[in-house]
Amino acid sequence: MADKTQKYRTEIQQMMYVSGETAEASPETTGMIEEIVRQQVIEMLRQCTEQASRRGSRSISTDDLIFLIRHDQAKVSRLRTFLSWKDVRKNVKDSDDKGGDADLGTGDEPVAAVAGGPVVDTAKKNKKAKVGLPWEVPSFYNQEVPERDDEEDEDEEEMNYATLQRLKKADERTKAMTKEEYVTWSEYRQASFTFRKGKRFKEWAGFGVVTDSKPNDDIVDILGFLTFEIVQTLTEEALKIKEQEDLGKEKTGGEQAGKKRKLTGLFDPPSEGRTPVETRHIQEAFRRLQQRPNKQRALCNFTRGLNRTPLKLF
Repeated sequence: MADKTQKYRTEIQQMMYVSGETAEASPETTGMIEEIVRQQVIEMLRQCTEQASRRGSRSISTDDLIFLIRHDQAKVSRLRTFLSWKDVRKNVKDSDDKGGDADLGTGDEPVAAVAGGPVVDTAKKNKKAKVGLPWEVPSFYNQEVPERDDEEDEDEEEMNYATLQRLKKADERTKAMTKEEYVTWSEYRQASFTFRKGKRFKEWAGFGVVTDSKPNDDIVDILGFLTFEIVQTLTEEALKIKEQEDLGKEKTGGEQAGKKRKLTGLFDPPSEGRTPVETRHIQEAFRRLQQRPNKQRALCNFTRGLNRTPLKLF
C-alpha cells in the first residue's frame, strides 16, 4: 500500500512502539494494520446501527458500542475507567471555568472547617464516577446501593491481570531508558486515531456511508480507545508469532543451517538490530484472532454450502 493512501501511518507506528515493536515497520505492514482497523470500525458501526434500529432509534449510543465488547470483561473495565476519568476531567474543567477557587472559602478560615459548604459537593463531583451499563443487574432496579470506599470492584479485579501484564512489560522496557527515550515513549502513548482528528476519522471510518447517525464526542472517543486496543492486540499477537518464528530458526539453524554457528562470547560485539514485524506476521495474527471456539465451528459442520463467518471483533 502506498504512503498516499495511508492516513494513520505515524499514529500506528507510535502505537506499535508502545506495544513492544521497537523496530520501524514497513509501509506495507502499517498499511495492512490500518486496513484491518478500518474493517473493525466499519463492522462496529454496522452492528451498532442494527442494534439501534431494533430499539427503534436512528442514532447509535455509547451503550451500543460497549455492548459489542461485553464478553471481554477486561476491555470493558478499561473502557469504563477511561470514560470515568474523562468525566472527572470534564467536571474539573467546568468547575475551573466557573471559578472553582471562590467555592473553597476566603480568608484564613480552613477549607475543612466550612460546615455545610460546597467543598464536599465539589469532591463528590470530581470523584471518579462508576459507569453503569443497562444490561447489568443493578440497572434493573430503581434504587442503587450506596458504594463503600473500601469495597472492591469486581470489574477491576477482572481487569487487573491483563492490565498488570501490560504494565509489567512497559516497566521492563522503560526502566533501562534514558530521559529522552522515556519522553518519546510517553509522547507515543498519546497516539490516537481520533484526538484532534475527528473530521478525518469520520471520513476514514465511513460515517454517513455505513451509518446515517451523527456521532457525538463520546462515541468518537470510545472508538479512539478501541482502535488503540485493536492495534495493541494485533501488534502483541504478531510479536508472539515472530518470537516463535525466531526461536524455530535458532533451533534449526534457519538460513544459516549449512554454516558453522559461532558461539558468542562476553566481549563479542552486539549482533545486528532486530528485524521488524512483517506483513506475514500481521496476517497470521489476524487469522488467530479471528478463530472461533470449536463449539461454534461444530454447529456449521452439517450445513450445506460454504459458511460465511462474520468478522470477529477483537
